[in-house]
Amino acid sequence: MRILSVDLGQSRTGIAISDLGGILASPVCTIEEKNIEILIEKIQQICTEKKVSKIVVGLPRNMDGSEGDSAKKARSFAETLQKNTGLSVVMLDERGTTITAHNYLNVTDTRGKKRKKIVDSVAATIILQNYLDAYKKEM
Repeated sequence: MRILSVDLGQSRTGIAISDLGGILASPVCTIEEKNIEILIEKIQQICTEKKVSKIVVGLPRNMDGSEGDSAKKARSFAETLQKNTGLSVVMLDERGTTITAHNYLNVTDTRGKKRKKIVDSVAATIILQNYLDAYKKEM
């Protein structure tokens, strides 16, 4: 079962995918698109190409656990994504994933434009790996 994850951003959205066994998450790409309809079409295309059976969308909660505008946008996005793809879409708390992604990129000395291009897909990979680790018993 291949699972795709989405780290939804204002202008860039990170995408990651699992291996068939649901053990390891890997980055796929970063989509630079502000238009939600076009973004969903691009994600749909990736799901079809990669034969995805489930999608995990990061839920950007505030550090106190409350949900603000970004979380509402992510929930709405996930609902639309589920309707358009027909796939199961689950939400996963993404607090701290972008910070962790930046820390990983510091370790690998990834800087500048390259860092900007991949940080979102690295965050999506962290979201997906967290999901895989937490729910491996269900797979």
